[in-house]
Amino acid sequence: MLINNISNNYSIGHKIKLGLYYALTIIQYPTQRIIRRPFNIRGKNMINLGHRLTTGINCRLEAFIADGDKSIKMKFGKNIQLNDYVHISAIHSVEIGDDVLMASHVYISDNSHGSYSGDENDTDPTIPPIKRSYYVAPVKIGNRVWLGEGVIVMPGVTIGDGAIIGAHSVVNKSIPSNCIAVGAPAKIVKQWNNTTNRWEKI
Repeated sequence: MLINNISNNYSIGHKIKLGLYYALTIIQYPTQRIIRRPFNIRGKNMINLGHRLTTGINCRLEAFIADGDKSIKMKFGKNIQLNDYVHISAIHSVEIGDDVLMASHVYISDNSHGSYSGDENDTDPTIPPIKRSYYVAPVKIGNRVWLGEGVIVMPGVTIGDGAIIGAHSVVNKSIPSNCIAVGAPAKIVKQWNNTTNRWEKI
């Protein structure tokens, strides 16, 4: 069964709170749809929030200066919705396309404490994690992507347009457009067929 239209049934208290969120959004972020509080943003000048962003509570966006570089590190498209407790971290580049939906507790990062790929750049485990050099690789999320509850997107990953990532998946390799991927690590389980107009198992 598919349902096209749903509506929220907010309590009076919630409606008052929502009105406050709208008012503060108009004052502080006039090009966005609604920013719910608390909203944690670090490195605001290095983050482009795009147009008509919607957030849940306790979203955390952080961009860091690396070797003196204060350019835009995190870039959003338009009509993006982040639900509660989404955390996005950028040292080099995190780019998110248009019409993206993220469920709660999603984590996206272009960086990690150290390198563990099995080559000459591997990080010595005797170094405390907080003191390890950062491994950095750009992250790109395409248009119309849906990230389910608790998804983690690791450095160096590209997720193609129209992709769906199942709840609690860990995406450590790129996912092509119009695919459904699930698991830890995430693996493709279905792909959209433009001829049959169906999601087909891989």
